[in-house]
Amino acid sequence: MFTGIIEGQGTIEGRSGGPEEIRLRIATPFEDVPGRGESIAVDGVCLTAVGGGAGWFEAVVSPETLSRTTLGDRSAGDRVNLERALRMGDRLGGHLVQGHVDAVGRVESMSPEGSGARMSIAFPEDLAAFIVLKGSVTVDGVSLTVAMRRDGAFEVALIPETLEVTGLGSRRAGDRVNLEVDLIGRYVVEAVRGRASREAAPVTRELLDRHGFAVEEVVP
Repeated sequence: MFTGIIEGQGTIEGRSGGPEEIRLRIATPFEDVPGRGESIAVDGVCLTAVGGGAGWFEAVVSPETLSRTTLGDRSAGDRVNLERALRMGDRLGGHLVQGHVDAVGRVESMSPEGSGARMSIAFPEDLAAFIVLKGSVTVDGVSLTVAMRRDGAFEVALIPETLEVTGLGSRRAGDRVNLEVDLIGRYVVEAVRGRASREAAPVTRELLDRHGFAVEEVVP
């Protein structure tokens, strides 16, 4: 579990494998060595450290992760957002983030706004119910608030701190970004959908039997 508050940026030092599975070696700004099995969010994707040393760790990116995220686009020299897993008792500065990317969005525009910037992102239609005005969303691992919502896209305001500490300041129109919707919102929507589908269920023999109604056939 993460919070979407980026601790710093790392650099991909090496990439091997492919096309279905890759192994990344990532240099980190962390003072201590990531432990084997530790969860680390890389551009919002929860990865497991399979090895590490002073200032670096390695992780395997599975076929499922490659198909749902932008990590397959990354190569040696690229900068990535890093966050280590939340510890019990830590401050929850952003919002609850699983590191399970829901979809890949695409940056529509990036424009100056005050001392920061405003980013517009197009998202897949199947996320429409989960992205709401003033709701939380994670973009490349960064916890952000939806400042504007329209059909197929949303906008977020990026403060100077976000532009400095994360890689979002280098994003340009056309770039792909990892999106994770709000965890609580996802469960609420799915629960409502499930209840609506049950209420709309057709009356069948099996349904009547399950609720104790005997159905007798009348033979003319």
